[in-house]
Amino acid sequence: MTAPTTPQDLVELALRVSRADACVVTLHDRTSANLRWANNTLTTNGVMHDQSLTVISFVGAGRGTATGSVTGTAASTEQVTALVESADAAARQSTPAEDAAELVTGGADKDWADPAEPTSIDVYADFAPALGEAFGRAAAEGRVLYGFVDHEVTTTYLGSSTGLRLRHVQPTGHYGCTGKPTDLSSSAWVGGATRDFKDVDALALDRELTRRLAWAERKVSLPAGRYDTLLPPAAVADLLIYAYWSASAREAHEGQSVFSRPGGGTRIGERISRHPVGLYSDPSYAGLEASPFVTAASSNNVQSVFDNGWALGRTDWIRDGRLEALLQTRHTATMTQQPVTPAIDNLVLDVDGAQGTLQDMVAGTERGLLLTCLWYIRAVDPQTLLLTGLTRDGVYLVEEGEVVGAVNNFRFNESPVDLLDRFSAASTTGPAFSREWGDMFSRTAMPSLRVPDFNMSSVSQAN
Repeated sequence: MTAPTTPQDLVELALRVSRADACVVTLHDRTSANLRWANNTLTTNGVMHDQSLTVISFVGAGRGTATGSVTGTAASTEQVTALVESADAAARQSTPAEDAAELVTGGADKDWADPAEPTSIDVYADFAPALGEAFGRAAAEGRVLYGFVDHEVTTTYLGSSTGLRLRHVQPTGHYGCTGKPTDLSSSAWVGGATRDFKDVDALALDRELTRRLAWAERKVSLPAGRYDTLLPPAAVADLLIYAYWSASAREAHEGQSVFSRPGGGTRIGERISRHPVGLYSDPSYAGLEASPFVTAASSNNVQSVFDNGWALGRTDWIRDGRLEALLQTRHTATMTQQPVTPAIDNLVLDVDGAQGTLQDMVAGTERGLLLTCLWYIRAVDPQTLLLTGLTRDGVYLVEEGEVVGAVNNFRFNESPVDLLDRFSAASTTGPAFSREWGDMFSRTAMPSLRVPDFNMSSVSQAN
C-alpha cells in the first residue's frame, strides 16, 4: 500500500479501510506562529505544525445506528488504520444513537485537491519592527509592556462514505498587550482579533495603553452599587458569547435555561428586548468568515455527528428584539418543531439605528463607569442566565463627558439576556475581542452599550 502523502490521501485511506456501514473523516491541518514579550523584551517565539484526524464510524441503519468516534495524530498508514479500527470497534460496542439520522450527502468542493495553507513567522513582518519601537518608547517613558500575538491557519478536510469532500481554510489571529507603569501601581489592556495582522499597529496599541495609564494616575475608591456603566465591545462580547453558548434548544425545550418557556417549550417567537436588537451568525460576514459547514467530532446537546457536512448560512438568533432561533441539530429540531440551526463560529450584535462610537458615549455621560473587559465569568442561575465575574485592567470614572480617573475593581452580577432589554444606548457595531473567551471564540462584532444600572455587587481586591 502506498504511504499517504497529503491530507486528502489520509482521508481517503481512512474511508477505504473502514469496515463500518458508513464513515465520516475529518482532518485538521494546523500551523501556528506566536510571539510573547514581557518587561519590554521579546521572550519567546515559535512555529508549530500538527495534523489531527477524527474518524466517526456508523454501524446499523435508521434509528438503530450506533457510532464510534476516535481522534488522534495520523501521518502514516499504520496510524490511520489504527484510528479507523478503534472507531469501528467503538461503534460496534455502542448502543443505538439517540440522534441517528441519514448522513449528509453531496459532492466535492472545487478546491478539495488544494494543499493545506500554512502560516509562518513572516506574518509579523510589519508588526514585529513596530513592536520593537514600542518597547523603546515604553522604556524611555517609564512603562513596561507584556503581551502576546498568535496566528493560526487551519485547513479542514471532511470526507464521507456518502460522497462529501469538503475543504475550508480558517485563519485565526489574536493579540493582547498589557501596559503598566514601572511601579506596577496600575495596568491597562488592549486586544483584538485579526485574520492576517496587516491591520494591527503595535505603536497604536502602545498609544492607547499610554492614554489609559494616564487616566489611572488619579485613583478613586467607590463602593458597590448600581452604576451608569459603559460596556465597550470587548466587555459586550465577554457576556454575549456566554449567552450564545447557553442557547441550547434542547435545554430550553426541557425547561433548563433562560430560553425556556414557563409551562414547557422554548421562548422562540417571544420578545427578548424592547430595542431593535439583532443577534446573528453568518459564515460569510466580512472579516469574520467562518466554516460554511458543520464539523462535529461527537454528539451533545448542540451538535451531532450525523450532521457533519451540513451547509451553514446566516442564522438570526434574535431579530428586531425577538428570539428567532436556538442552537439546533436535526435531532433537536424534531423535538422543538423548529428549523435546523447549528452553531456557527462567529457572532454579531447589531442595534438598528445605533450611531456613534464609544468616545461619543463617554462624551455624553454625566457620571458613570467605563469598563475595559470582564473575566472569571461563571453562571449563578441558568434559569435567568445570571452571571458573576470581575472587572479587569481598568475601570474608569467618567464625569461630565471626560475620564477623570481609575476606580477599584468590582465583582458584578448581571444577566446578558436582561441587559439586552435594559441598555439605554448603543454605538455602531465593530470588531470585538473577548478578553475572557477570545482564545476559543475570536470572531465577534459588537457595539458598545450603556447600561444605566449595571450591578456592581461588591468591591474586588483584584488589581
